[in-house]
Amino acid sequence: MDFTKFVAMLEQGGLFFVRACYLDDRFEGSYSRANETLRPQVYSQAGLSPEQQEKMFGQLSVVSQQTRGWVLVNCWHMNERESAGMWKLYTATNESVCVQSTYQRLRSVLPTNVSISVVHYIDYAKDWSPEGNLLYPFVHKRLSFAHEQEFRALLFQSPPVLSGGIDFAAKLPDRGIWQSVALSDLVEAIYIAPAAPEWVRVLVSRVVERYKLNVSVHQSVLDASPFF
Repeated sequence: MDFTKFVAMLEQGGLFFVRACYLDDRFEGSYSRANETLRPQVYSQAGLSPEQQEKMFGQLSVVSQQTRGWVLVNCWHMNERESAGMWKLYTATNESVCVQSTYQRLRSVLPTNVSISVVHYIDYAKDWSPEGNLLYPFVHKRLSFAHEQEFRALLFQSPPVLSGGIDFAAKLPDRGIWQSVALSDLVEAIYIAPAAPEWVRVLVSRVVERYKLNVSVHQSVLDASPFF
């Protein structure tokens, strides 16, 4: 993340969950095209009549579109090492940082109403996208995004309730929300972007110390000197 977002994380004392509708991928929350052709077969085997299927398919379509604004996502990259590609894709300048954590740390600091899952990459033209859970479409993405090796924390925020039921079409109150977490328990280490000058590492170290986050700050291993 960029340095300003890192400082915001420290200042807010938590993680930012963005509404899925504001993410760059317009397929967020959608089912695969394969579902369109496979649904009759899948639900016939489940014992649903054509009338019941038609009603269910209509409901699934409406829900999958309307929930995009009420499902909030916090995204991580899974890897055993730094990714040069991710540095380039998700940071705008060299004055950026990478926050390192683990599955166990993330799960331990989040409340139980927050779900966590790896993102599954499928062929949206051929593969079945699981149904039956509101969050399934938000943990499946197209194969073109497989390089992200994404891990997500997801939070469903209930829309306003009207006399006729839940108002999914209500105006969204914001772009996302901050979820308070114990950052000292979440963060394992911090890395400074490749090619960042030394003063950036010093500055980040001082900011981390000021916010009483007792973690080590490292220069990116991509800055290591080559041997010829």
